[in-house]
Amino acid sequence: MQQGPDDFPRLQAGGKATRPTRILPSSWVLWFQQSSLVNHVKASADLLAQEQGTILKKWKGKLPIALVFPNVYHLAMSNLGLQLVYRMANDIPDIVCERVFLPAEEGAPVSVESGRLLTDFPVILCALSFESDYLNLLRIFLTAGIEPLADTRSGRRDLPAPLIIGGGVTTFINPEPLAPFFDMLVVGDAEVLLPGLLAKLLAADRLQLGWQEQVLAQCAAEPGYYVPAKYHYLWTADGAFAGFEAAAGALLPVEKKVCRDLAAAGHSEIITPNTEFAGLYLAELGRGCSRGCRFCAAGFVYRPPRLWRSAAIIAALEEIPAGCSRVGLLGMEMAPAAELAAVAQFLEGGHCSLSFSSLRADALSPELVSLLGKSNLKSAAIAPDGASERLRAVINKGLCRQDIINAARTLVEAGITTLKLYFMIGLPTETEADLQELVDLVRQVKKEIDEVGRARGRLTAIAVSLNSFVPKAWTPFQYAPFAGVPELKRRIKFLSKALAPLANVKLKVDKPDNAFFQAVLARGDRRLAPALLDMVSSGRNWRQVLKDHDLDPLEIVRARGQDEKLCWQIIDHSMHADYLWQEYTKALAGQTTKACDTSRCRRCGVCGD
Repeated sequence: MQQGPDDFPRLQAGGKATRPTRILPSSWVLWFQQSSLVNHVKASADLLAQEQGTILKKWKGKLPIALVFPNVYHLAMSNLGLQLVYRMANDIPDIVCERVFLPAEEGAPVSVESGRLLTDFPVILCALSFESDYLNLLRIFLTAGIEPLADTRSGRRDLPAPLIIGGGVTTFINPEPLAPFFDMLVVGDAEVLLPGLLAKLLAADRLQLGWQEQVLAQCAAEPGYYVPAKYHYLWTADGAFAGFEAAAGALLPVEKKVCRDLAAAGHSEIITPNTEFAGLYLAELGRGCSRGCRFCAAGFVYRPPRLWRSAAIIAALEEIPAGCSRVGLLGMEMAPAAELAAVAQFLEGGHCSLSFSSLRADALSPELVSLLGKSNLKSAAIAPDGASERLRAVINKGLCRQDIINAARTLVEAGITTLKLYFMIGLPTETEADLQELVDLVRQVKKEIDEVGRARGRLTAIAVSLNSFVPKAWTPFQYAPFAGVPELKRRIKFLSKALAPLANVKLKVDKPDNAFFQAVLARGDRRLAPALLDMVSSGRNWRQVLKDHDLDPLEIVRARGQDEKLCWQIIDHSMHADYLWQEYTKALAGQTTKACDTSRCRRCGVCGD
């Protein structure tokens, strides 16, 4: 006898089959997707068994919340924001919060903790850190049987549509391409916004029809909560974006809320061997950056820069679980040398080894170098970013050529066998002369570190990583155009040919077409949403889909004028209206800006008058 969707059993994490009670009865597609649940639940149970710090709760009498990160477990579990929200939600006795990720194989997503379907959760929190995950989020919704678009999302009499809420850094850079898919977006830091949101959700009578609308109306009137349905675009007669119109009770613009200080810095809540940083205890050194690199969205949307004091960082490191001796510090590019030195001393005293993604070339203290040597690190990265001294002034990087050379030699003397150098191509005003200076810098770095390598009997390899510059909202370069795929390919070809003769130097490049799509997502508005859904549903090439939706990608990534209305200005970062434009004009003139000093600096307006 053939099984239908109401006949198929659902497996819980323990492997026991139970009859489903919440399957859309008319959806044979969902039934087909559920037929893969056995493998997904078993895979989740295997991951769960290897975790340290997991929170397991019974559902009875609690508000179930799904915490979705739109990528596979291996990548998602390296995200500290996800882990912070997971712990904060589960700290509340009346809430059970479970994680849901993009399935590694085809099929419906299930929660890691109990193997439940996404449709079992009345509230879904989505953590969004990267534009590249936008399509993954829609894949999760579709395979879970959830209507992606908020204005057409509806449930059944026995299963109302879930309330879908987004958060994470992309939601307060440019939320607009994804805004139509969300009932609400949380704009700012979880520490200050999540407690109030969770309190409102708990207070709502979920048996009452329309409880979601009541929660959304309450939040829309407060800073930090963006309810997209309450805002509509305005257009000029010639079709240009002219701003927003807000419904009664909704704030315009929506103010970002930030956490000013922490007793303990953000850190890993769950340790697992099945992630990008296997068995690594992660701790953040701060949020935002005082350096003011003009390409970096995080350096502007996380203002004011909050660099945690060594006491807060050490308080987080004191939570390292037994048996874990490897520590990863996030934000070493922005941390002051004195704070890094204090943290390094603490880790060395606790016999912990250190790992990091990238290191500020001018922040290598003796204490940090000593710890690096004892950590047995084989690779380390420096990010000059700009190809030349001139370009590093354009982007306000604050590093000179000698800083980079000195740091490279110091790292190799500490035992590094692979040195990674990160550069961007396609930056505003970039010329072939700048690219040639990049080649000369790599050649000089190689000469310096080869001297060390020959003395110890082993040369250090150099890995040059080229990433295409993507202009981001809320940076001075939001006004700059994307360089274009043909031009980027030309520059890659030039550098590839110039670096090829250098022995022991490998070149890694991203695909310019991928950067082009990212630039579209970074600068697009709500008109992108139907196209994104079409891409996922049809599997067609993004360029063709945009064409079918009458969207010109070149128009989206073009240069912007000083007085243009920008859709991402729905978010209020408290900056002076003309500050980013002033920084852009200084960049074009090759002028630098001093690092933020929040005790007295009032240039951008974020810290008040």
